[in-house]
Amino acid sequence: MDAYVWQLPLLFAVGILAGILNVLAGGGSLMTLPLLIFMGLPSAVANGTNRIAIFCQNLFAVRGFRKRGVMPLDLALLCTPPALLGSWLGASLAVNLDDQVFNRLLAIIMLGVMVFTALDPMKHFRRDNVVFGFWRKVVLVITFFGVGIYGGFVQAGIGFIVITALLVHGLDLVRINAVKVFVIFSYTIIALAVFIYHGQIDYVLGIALAVGNSIGGMLGPKLAVAKGHDWIKKMVTVTVFVFALKLLLFP
Repeated sequence: MDAYVWQLPLLFAVGILAGILNVLAGGGSLMTLPLLIFMGLPSAVANGTNRIAIFCQNLFAVRGFRKRGVMPLDLALLCTPPALLGSWLGASLAVNLDDQVFNRLLAIIMLGVMVFTALDPMKHFRRDNVVFGFWRKVVLVITFFGVGIYGGFVQAGIGFIVITALLVHGLDLVRINAVKVFVIFSYTIIALAVFIYHGQIDYVLGIALAVGNSIGGMLGPKLAVAKGHDWIKKMVTVTVFVFALKLLLFP
């Protein structure tokens, strides 16, 4: 219980920052998941605990997009079922993975996401009008099955992966983010259920993180206007790099 005295406020504060980052683009779990591991949680428990915050944050985000009338529900419903199946498979793999292996995989993923974010190779693919024919839908279903596997397995950096998966079809970022939060919210229900079933959740830490994430989700738009995306991007890059090195060198 003594550990909670400093862990809860720290998780709450980092959760706010993670929520802000997820509103701007993604990558919040690249901070929260390593932090939970550094607090002494086994990797699988840290992975499961982080899902409580993801669930709460995206619940608010889905409501926000629907309230503003920018939720492309048909597209979201097309992408969600394969992601649900993939999420169950990914989470089932994650609960049985060795801690050291998981930590090293997470570090490699974090570095990869950092490089991808810096290069931003998909920025030239946007188009105004996108028609989803049969084969384009097939590609989406296969892609989001893979998205679900990855999201169920680790979650960290999934926002960037979903954005990339939809940018190649030419969607604008408003609709992409709406689909993103709907899909992540939906498959997180499945992933969270798997971790709960296997007893891989610290509910006290998870709730503290979830409250912070939810507040950060509401503050994100205001900070984006005040500070700008580039400022946040630099902060994320430095933080992710430090956490990744820590996981690689001291797993």
